[in-house]
Amino acid sequence: MVRRHELTNTQREHIAPLLPQTGAPGGRWADHRTVVNGVLYRTGTGIPWRDLPERYGSWQTVYERHRRWSADGTWSRILRALQAGADATAPDVDGSWAVNVDSTTCRAHQHAAGARHAPPADHPEKGAERVWTQRAGEALGRSRGGLTSKVHLLTDDRCRPLVWLTSPGQRGDSPMFIPLMQALNVARTGTGRPRTRPDRARGDKAYSSRANRAYLRKRGIKATIAQPDDQRAKRRRRGRAGGRPPAFDREQYRRRNTVERCIGKLKQHRAVATRYDKRDYIFNGTLATAAIVIWLRDPIKEPSDTA
Repeated sequence: MVRRHELTNTQREHIAPLLPQTGAPGGRWADHRTVVNGVLYRTGTGIPWRDLPERYGSWQTVYERHRRWSADGTWSRILRALQAGADATAPDVDGSWAVNVDSTTCRAHQHAAGARHAPPADHPEKGAERVWTQRAGEALGRSRGGLTSKVHLLTDDRCRPLVWLTSPGQRGDSPMFIPLMQALNVARTGTGRPRTRPDRARGDKAYSSRANRAYLRKRGIKATIAQPDDQRAKRRRRGRAGGRPPAFDREQYRRRNTVERCIGKLKQHRAVATRYDKRDYIFNGTLATAAIVIWLRDPIKEPSDTA
């Protein structure tokens, strides 16, 4: 019987070939499906690792597998494989590929504080593959509300996460836009280099800046970014020297809501809505497992499926 937060047989078949096939030298992995279900259960419910139900086996095994796969990029490689061909399965009405950008703040539990300054030996900064994260301390910031982390996110038009970066909660949105676009890398289902340049990028007023618009213009990406009132007033005060207002398509801007809906899907996982992980790379692994669930529930459709 498949319980809530667990993989169905079809979903397991999708990711089984992507999981590591061997364990430590001289040892054997515990059953992957049981451990992955344990990780997904914890991601969905946000319970302490020690409180995992006994049906998932030893909680230390489940936690250690999650920590290791967060460090070596296993979760990210699974997600990248599921994302292959995303530009072909989420086209705009005119057949182009659009991405949507926004950010969300995740309140950090008190258990997320107090990490050691020196990372463990298998931390990504010690040589293992490092993806999806931009380190600033442990991506924890302190404000009136306490400890927070911010997740900066790019999604496609089917509310599926493509790439994200984490930062302290007080970090602004606009400075993270270019790093996000640079991190975008979607593999193709066939031959050819990965797609790194969408046809259009949509964002709210927080992303309206000369640097961001110049970056998109240089790469030939159409910008659908709302302009705040103060920028409009400044341009008008300068008269002809202020130049023309940037192009803005209201109909396209209405479709930006997909990123907000994707954030809603991510935060249905309680270990994402509230950060419990001390280490940024483990929190990114938790984000990756939530993203994997979203992609498994909206799988890639091959051309033969739609013919």
